[in-house]
Amino acid sequence: MHPIKTTVVALIFTLAFIAKSQAQKNQVEKVWFDEDKSSKIEIYKGKDGKFYGKIIWLKEPIDKDTGKPQTDVENPDPKLRNTPVQGLVILNGFTPDAGDKNIYTGGTVYDPNTGKTYCGKITFKGNKLDMRGYICSFSLFGRTETWTEAGIGATGN
Repeated sequence: MHPIKTTVVALIFTLAFIAKSQAQKNQVEKVWFDEDKSSKIEIYKGKDGKFYGKIIWLKEPIDKDTGKPQTDVENPDPKLRNTPVQGLVILNGFTPDAGDKNIYTGGTVYDPNTGKTYCGKITFKGNKLDMRGYICSFSLFGRTETWTEAGIGATGN
């Protein structure tokens, strides 16, 4: 095969692969602002097929008292209190609901402001998510925040 034809064929296959991988992304696999736009959370699909979310941006990444990056100082495990908040996985193990493709359950939500972990429910609403964290055995005792899609390059300002 002629070198130009080989290059064109390779380019077509590469573009098709990229398009296919983008098309198969789940609706929640995006970057989201938390309710007060103080952080951005990237939701991604893990190798186990479940969904996770990590903090990828903080409005105030530096601790005013120490002058260093914010760490997970409220973590109940003293060994983890020096873990940077930026990069921290706060959503763990969510799966789509069998009866409603817009609901994700079975996971947990970690709140680095309190060091507490809650059961969670994510409800997809287009460019918004309702993120509910609740005491695991009492779903009535909890709180719901509305997260908004951050989009590429969004900074919250």
